[in-house]
Amino acid sequence: MRHEVDGTGVRGKVEALDAIAAAMSFPDWFGRNLDALYDSLRDLSWLPAGEHVLVWSAPEVLQAADPRAYQTIVDVLRDASEPGRFTFELSPR
Repeated sequence: MRHEVDGTGVRGKVEALDAIAAAMSFPDWFGRNLDALYDSLRDLSWLPAGEHVLVWSAPEVLQAADPRAYQTIVDVLRDASEPGRFTFELSPR
């Protein structure tokens, strides 16, 4: 199942976390921090079974606006990835 993030308006860490949370339908208890992002991506119990792919379009917007936040979030996405369960794709414009 594809979950899409429109990154054209994402210019900060909190905006990125919120966009990912919305795309992945995170529960209300999502903590809006990097640890919570990792934990949520490793859980996904609220979603149907199967592979979930986060597709982040225009990631270069965050990369240009806040390179450190971008790299940290990509690192968390990479660490949380588990083929067949959760993966992500960066889709530059």
